[in-house]
Amino acid sequence: MRESTPRHWQDFWEEADRHGLEDVYDNDGRLVREIAALPQVEGFGDLAGKRVLEVGAGTGRDAVALARAGAEVLTLDYVAGSLLLTRQASSEAEVTVSPVCGDGLAMPFADGTFDVIFHQGLLEHFRDPMPLLRENVRVLKPGGMLVVDVPQTFHYYTVGKQVLIRLGKWFAGWETQFTVAELEHLMRQAGTTVVRSYGDWMVPGLWYRALRKVVLRRTGRRLTKYPEPIWPFGALGRAWRRSFGTTRLSLYTTPTIGVIGRKAGRPA
Repeated sequence: MRESTPRHWQDFWEEADRHGLEDVYDNDGRLVREIAALPQVEGFGDLAGKRVLEVGAGTGRDAVALARAGAEVLTLDYVAGSLLLTRQASSEAEVTVSPVCGDGLAMPFADGTFDVIFHQGLLEHFRDPMPLLRENVRVLKPGGMLVVDVPQTFHYYTVGKQVLIRLGKWFAGWETQFTVAELEHLMRQAGTTVVRSYGDWMVPGLWYRALRKVVLRRTGRRLTKYPEPIWPFGALGRAWRRSFGTTRLSLYTTPTIGVIGRKAGRPA
């Protein structure tokens, strides 16, 4: 099976740029919401003025949102296409985000540089995730927060992805997935204490997102990005998600999960 390489990601971001970034789904603000809630953790303090690093920045939209909230934000990526998109996004938003070209396994930062490090859609591309997580923890300040967001194992997304990987047709070459218990264990092994775990079902669902991408590629037609749910499933679905989403079991049903871990020590 092919490994994920810079070429895979450069091709992905070049295609996204050609079609228009408005056609690339983001995470609906999930990472920004989780990071914005960190001041509620005892001893962490306000987000404004905090040094924040996004590893594997993609479009940089989350980084821009956090910069708007007053954080000092840097992004790290080894793909020129991602760094360019981050520069464009920060320029259009008239905020300062500093893109850095570098390797997530050997980041060009001193120990204890950042208050918050986060990444989405990154850890699953490493056959051994521990070197990346330990490098994240190395550049965190004492008491700093690590937010890791990944695909969840028990979902139809995983089945479809693994089929495409075996056929050699997965856009990223190769990737894996995690249960929430597995991710929590990795975060503890890397040297953090688990503060919170969360999940997200995504609206619209992955099947619709995949259909929309296929239609755009083959016909150039843009289906509605966020279709109205068919009554009564919209209201019922929201009520069910609010109720079931408070349970630990729900984290074994969502397509994505995340874990927030805190490095030992007192913040400066």
